[in-house]
Amino acid sequence: MKTQQIKLISTLLLCAVLFSCVRTVTRVDDKKQVDLSGRWNDTDSRLVADEMISDVLSKPWLAEFTEAKGKKPTVIVGNILNKSHEHISTETFIKDIERAFINTGRVRVVQDAAAREQIRNEREDQNKYASGETAKKWGKEKGADFILQGTLNSIVDAADNRQVMYYQTDLELTDIESNEKVWLGTKKIKKLVQN
Repeated sequence: MKTQQIKLISTLLLCAVLFSCVRTVTRVDDKKQVDLSGRWNDTDSRLVADEMISDVLSKPWLAEFTEAKGKKPTVIVGNILNKSHEHISTETFIKDIERAFINTGRVRVVQDAAAREQIRNEREDQNKYASGETAKKWGKEKGADFILQGTLNSIVDAADNRQVMYYQTDLELTDIESNEKVWLGTKKIKKLVQN
């Protein structure tokens, strides 16, 4: 009888432990700011991209180019290097920047090198296997006038149960033909995290 009681008590304890570790997940609006760790997150990415694009498009280079060329400039978003202390997906940040650029309607955005390679492979495949009327032609790509590049850096200062997470994003827009930097932008984020 004692063995059965021990088994019953063990089973009840196991159930109690398992049920106390149940995780709940709640879906939230993707625009809602949720900051659990103090690290770089989706809100930081979106806010920095929107603010930097607003700044770059408010500077003289855009009006000067449009007036001189009579058309919207074409921009390519190049490398944005993560030099921070943590893993940050710069790809999502780059997509936020491209989206912000395109949504203004004031510039054209072309694909980066990796995406262009895939598109060229598709074009080559079409020229072999698609009908002549539907196959896309070679030599019709838009060349970029400007390239946007940059870095994402961070500094962590910690003492006791507190830390400051500091992020600095530096972007620069360069005229591809002349190699002239036409805009430099910086956005800083500082977060105080207390345990």
